[in-house]
Amino acid sequence: MSDNAPPPQVWPTLRARDARALIDFYVSAFGFTETVAYTGDDGVVHHAELAWPPGGGIMLGQDREDASGRHWSLAPGTFGGYAVTRDAAHTDEIFARAVDAGAKPIAEPYDTDYGSHDCTVLDPEGNHWQFGTYPGHPATG
Repeated sequence: MSDNAPPPQVWPTLRARDARALIDFYVSAFGFTETVAYTGDDGVVHHAELAWPPGGGIMLGQDREDASGRHWSLAPGTFGGYAVTRDAAHTDEIFARAVDAGAKPIAEPYDTDYGSHDCTVLDPEGNHWQFGTYPGHPATG
């Protein structure tokens, strides 16, 4: 993230069957940094935030009914996200580390026709993760 970029204000969110295990996987396999995890008296993770070191982050929690009886509308394992890597070597490193940690490889590192170096894996709960060097098109206006 550039020095003059605002802090992230869009937080992709997901629910997990085992939030604590998924957080630990994201930290060790993908390289996220756990910034906070709020747990209930029963130890269940109700809300956690993980920072992506190049910028941005995600929020997640254990799949459960909340105090009002509402349930999160997306089932565990239905999330998909793209995370920008520092460079091609970082993409390759994440892919190898994730597969070694138990992620299912979907697409080994490859180069796209638009100049990105990407890879795709499914995390242990079935969420679809793509990592690559494409930072998105600059905003105009």
